[in-house]
Amino acid sequence: MSVGFALARAGRALFVVWAAFTLTFVLLRLLPGDPVALMLSGRNGFDAVPAEEVARVKAELGFDRPLPVQYLESLLNALHGDFGVSIQTGRPVSEMIVAALPPTLQIGIAGLLLALLGGAALGVAANLVRSPALGQLLRSLPSLSISVPSFWLGLVLIQVFALHWRLFPSLGGSGVAGAVLPAITLAVPGAAMVGQVLAKSLHDTLTEAHTDTARATGAGPVRIVLTRGLRNAAISSLTVAGLLVGGMIGGAVVVETVFSRPGMGRITQAAVGAQDLPVVQGVVVVASVAFVLVNLAVDLLYPVLDPRIRSTGVLVAA
Repeated sequence: MSVGFALARAGRALFVVWAAFTLTFVLLRLLPGDPVALMLSGRNGFDAVPAEEVARVKAELGFDRPLPVQYLESLLNALHGDFGVSIQTGRPVSEMIVAALPPTLQIGIAGLLLALLGGAALGVAANLVRSPALGQLLRSLPSLSISVPSFWLGLVLIQVFALHWRLFPSLGGSGVAGAVLPAITLAVPGAAMVGQVLAKSLHDTLTEAHTDTARATGAGPVRIVLTRGLRNAAISSLTVAGLLVGGMIGGAVVVETVFSRPGMGRITQAAVGAQDLPVVQGVVVVASVAFVLVNLAVDLLYPVLDPRIRSTGVLVAA
């Protein structure tokens, strides 16, 4: 892997974060009406706010300055980790995000691991079973799982495993036990994506000519799948793993709401509902940074997993 390849991917990642920041800044300022009045009315139950109060808060937040000045100041402050002060709570946004990150990372990382393990197991099983009907059923499960709404799945898990069997806490649980059901809720759509891609890749590998040669030498299906299929499917599966992070970030909003857990999802929901622009801006930037970092790591791993991918990132035939 060349230095140029790494720098190009890093530059693209920085551009994505900048674009997310800029687009969010513009869209939030394009909200109909006065954004400060909207934020204050949201904090006060959407009651009318005196003009003097609106003017005071505008001056505190710098909203009375020209938009280019606001943008440059916000961008420079964001580079130092300063996203302003929440209108709802009066706390620094960066402090709120730091406090909300650990619970979200707990279920996010657990959900990602479960998605990768579950999807890999499903993809391998779909290509190893001897029954064509069972194999087709296993390959159809991902499409069914992806179509299941996360909030409905979360409610079903609460009903069965928390209220009926009482194995896990139903709402607001902490520790490992409290993270199990939210992590499973996050993992199911991701496992479906990984399983679908891996099953198709393994199926294509098992129909290629080099696998016929391996069979002729006495290699069994399990050996072919584990030694050849998984290696060839690593690139496509790794790409899906990078995309899963975006789904986990969005899914955290729904999952943390359903399970009444603290975290990034809960503060995002509250900020959007109350028009708390500084918090929304901070959450979007942090989420975009997390997404691009994971995908940058995926991009940099491509040449390591497959040397045929050269510095241009293009697969070159051996």
